[in-house]
Amino acid sequence: MANRCQFWKEYDSVGGSISYCELAAFNRSVNPAFLSQIGCTPEKRKECLGTMELNIGTGAVPASPPVAYEPPPGIAKGTVGLAEKKATTVAPALQLLALLAGAYIAMGAVLSTVVTNDLAAYIGDGLTRLVGGATFSLGLILVIMGGAELFTGNNLMVTGLLDKKVTFKQVLNNWFWVYLFNFVGALVIVFIFYFSGVWKTNDLGVAMRAVNTASAKVSLSWGEALFRGIFCNWLVCLAVWLSMAAKDAFGKIMGTMIPITAFVAIGLEHSIANMYFIPMGIMLKGHGLLQGLLAPGVAEGLNWGSFFWNNLIPVTIGNLIGGVLFVGVIYWHAYLRPPATKLVEVTSQQDMQSAVTR
Repeated sequence: MANRCQFWKEYDSVGGSISYCELAAFNRSVNPAFLSQIGCTPEKRKECLGTMELNIGTGAVPASPPVAYEPPPGIAKGTVGLAEKKATTVAPALQLLALLAGAYIAMGAVLSTVVTNDLAAYIGDGLTRLVGGATFSLGLILVIMGGAELFTGNNLMVTGLLDKKVTFKQVLNNWFWVYLFNFVGALVIVFIFYFSGVWKTNDLGVAMRAVNTASAKVSLSWGEALFRGIFCNWLVCLAVWLSMAAKDAFGKIMGTMIPITAFVAIGLEHSIANMYFIPMGIMLKGHGLLQGLLAPGVAEGLNWGSFFWNNLIPVTIGNLIGGVLFVGVIYWHAYLRPPATKLVEVTSQQDMQSAVTR
């Protein structure tokens, strides 16, 4: 019967003859009356499955291809679950992971500076920005794939707060310690890179790039820094969001790289990255080797006061708005907010219970 059945497939392969039941292999459901009509009795099906076992193994062909990504509603639920885990991470693990994240972001900044220090002369400004963004994305890739606590990414903890799975105090505690130790981690790389002397590369081209980058950042107006911070962390939290959508390492890396490359190429401001960029410029600007090489006025406004007031404070506020509001809050309302009808039902039930109690 098997060889005459329209669902029995046979073909010759390099490894020999292959035969299998199309219905069984692909787990296709068929009307029992139809199976009886074509003589596909339970005994015959058992015989076919035995033959399949010898040829390809029962169930070797999946019923449907595995899902390659997590759809948005699933990601939203995932951020809530992640918020719960982050809220329960305590010292010293939280501080150590935050230190690593600050260092990882700084590593991406170092790589971007070294790679692009003279690239514009060869491929122009636009493509240089693109390369700088792609290399800078190393930082968030290390955070996500290696495991670390990054303040800007942790802005998505707001979904857990809205879902009432974590408290406001837990969120603030996480943000405070992670922000502080991200700063510590970034400064660790500042000192390591400074004393490594790598900044002397390309006839001080790397050092010049670092100082000019820092100077440009502290020269922004308060409003410019704020709105660049908003735009930046919108993209950074989308990078985290997309990485959670992927089911494999390659997908997570690509999901991370594309938004990060975009924010760097556009010229936006990331508070944790600036904890490396600007202190690095401050340390290098006074080095004797750079005296007379910097353009007039480049180093004048570059100091700790301008770092905090002109850049870090407005950029941090902007990052909070971009990550919390434009990603966390909006996606929670789109995918996780309880339907209005359900809220009405709950309220009505509570009112009825109150009336009965009275």
